[in-house]
Amino acid sequence: METTEIRRLVALEDTHWWYRERRAILRRELRGMGRPGQALDIGAAGGGNTRVLVEAGWDATATDFSHTAVDVARERGLKAVQADARALPFESSGFDLVTAFDVLEHVQEDHLVAEEIARVLRPGGRVLIAVPCDMSLWSAHDDAVGHVRRYDRETLTAAVEKAGLSVERVWSWNVLLRPVVAWHRRRSTGSDLQETPALVNAGLSAVVAVERYLPVRSFRGVSLFLRARLDRREA
Repeated sequence: METTEIRRLVALEDTHWWYRERRAILRRELRGMGRPGQALDIGAAGGGNTRVLVEAGWDATATDFSHTAVDVARERGLKAVQADARALPFESSGFDLVTAFDVLEHVQEDHLVAEEIARVLRPGGRVLIAVPCDMSLWSAHDDAVGHVRRYDRETLTAAVEKAGLSVERVWSWNVLLRPVVAWHRRRSTGSDLQETPALVNAGLSAVVAVERYLPVRSFRGVSLFLRARLDRREA
C-alpha cells in the first residue's frame, strides 16, 4: 500500500464504519481464545487492530512492509517492526496468535506468507485472516490499493492448509451491503479509502452491525474471514 493510502487509512480508521466493525469482529474472536499471550499483527498499517490486541491484554507487535506505517504505529505507542510478511524477522514458535487483515491479497506469493505465519506460531496457536473476496467485484479500487487477487473460500482455505494450518472456520462479512458495494465499485475510479459523510457512515455502521445477529455468514459478501490453528509442529 502506498504511503498516501496508509496516511489516509490512519486518518479514517477510528471512525469509518468498515474499520470499526472489523475491530468489533476481532474483539469478539479474542474473547474465545483464552488467556492472552504473544500476538503478531501482520500488515498492521497504523496499528488499529494492534491496539485492539493490546487493549484485550495481548503483548502485541505490529509489522508492516511500509516504514511509514511502522512510524505511525510507534507514534501511537505500539511496538512495531518493519518486515516483509514473506520473511518475518522473528524466531519460530514465538507467538500464540497472528492476525493478518488485508495482507494476503497484496502479495503474489501468498503461500510464503501463510508458511511464515505457521512458522512463527506456537503449536496450538491461532491465526485470524481477512481478505477481499470474489473476483467479480474487482474494480479500480483493487488496482489503487495494490491488490493482486480477491479470494473465494476454496482458494483461501487451500493457501492456509498448504502451510500446515488447520482451518477452524471460514465466514463471509459485509453480506448485506454487497449489492451496494458492487454497484459502487462498477462506477469507481480509484480507492474507496475516503471520508464518509457522518449520516451515511452511521447508516452503514448500523446495517453492517446487523450481520452479527443474522445467519448470513455462508452467503457471498465483500470479505472473507478465516480462523485457523497450528495443531503440531512437523519434524
